[in-house]
Amino acid sequence: MSDEQDRTEQPTARRLSKAREDGQVARSIELPAAAIVIGSLAIILMLGGWMVSHLSAIFANGFVFDRKTLDRPQLLPALFGGQLGEGFILILPILIFTLLAAVLAAGLTGGYLFSLKAAAPKASKLNPMAGLKRMFGTHALVELSKALLKFTLVTVVLWLSVMSNLDTLIQLGRMGLEPALQTAGGMIAQSALWIALSLVVIAMIDVPYQKYAFTKRMRMTKQEIKDEFKDMEGRPEVKAQIRRRQREMANARMMQRIKDADVVITNPEHFAVALEYDPSGDGAPVLVAKGTDHMAARIREEAGTHGIHIFEAPPLARALYFTTDLEQQVPEELYHAVAQVIAYVFSLEAKMPGQAGRAKPRVQLPESMLFDADGQRVTTARASA
Repeated sequence: MSDEQDRTEQPTARRLSKAREDGQVARSIELPAAAIVIGSLAIILMLGGWMVSHLSAIFANGFVFDRKTLDRPQLLPALFGGQLGEGFILILPILIFTLLAAVLAAGLTGGYLFSLKAAAPKASKLNPMAGLKRMFGTHALVELSKALLKFTLVTVVLWLSVMSNLDTLIQLGRMGLEPALQTAGGMIAQSALWIALSLVVIAMIDVPYQKYAFTKRMRMTKQEIKDEFKDMEGRPEVKAQIRRRQREMANARMMQRIKDADVVITNPEHFAVALEYDPSGDGAPVLVAKGTDHMAARIREEAGTHGIHIFEAPPLARALYFTTDLEQQVPEELYHAVAQVIAYVFSLEAKMPGQAGRAKPRVQLPESMLFDADGQRVTTARASA
């Protein structure tokens, strides 16, 4: 009882998926039952006259024997087998239609599912205590209530049908055989229709209840949800997927920041960093995007889309890439080099048509800020590579 009270949390998608793999889904036996009755009744009402006529002919032919058959009794099994086959073919539409109705109705509640685990024998079913719980538990009480409700509805429907046709029933004895059969058939069909509708009412009550009961059985405790989350986080494929998604989101945010940059410094092909600088502020330039190879190409392409200047300075591009994280200010050791680049870019933007532009600066870095393509510090002689 305490365990049931602790299960206050809605089931997770993983628990529902595992339950489905085990063959546990919401199922209502009342919906297929109502579908079978209604389907059978519909076929009988549509094709009943034709079926009865042909079945009567087959039945009558079964009592007619020619001399050949009388002289050779061994032909009788084949004759009777042929008549049985014809009769089966006549009722085949009812069988097919009811089968389709049952299959379609069964899938409306919990979907279509085939699981060998559900059919496999379970030791828990041999447990006497579990059997007593099923016999006297809530499920048994609900099934008993449904059975009583079905019995009550069918009884009431039949009683109302008899009472409404009481005068006609009394007059059946005064009618001829054929009109009496037709009248009785009509009353039977009407009663069957109302019984089928009563089964629909039961199914409409049972389907929501089965969904509620299944969700209640699948409820979890807070500890189970925590354990499941830890288990999923520990799976390598889940971790990889989370990291991939995080990288995609970070890259998307970074690409959106490129439009705010003032300059993109490149290697020119393997590295690219985008810097933003606010002349009215007191802070140093901020690195808003960086990348290598394919990502560097995307940064250059995005910069070209927004008309941002691209400045080729391989040592500076590498130094910024390896020493500065996203949304951080450039290191103090690179202030002078970055200031030269930004001043050059601003001078290009402020240049009047026909006016000679400022000469492109030759950027010099302190030896502590020289890196190769692998992020290793190098000497001045190798830094220009």
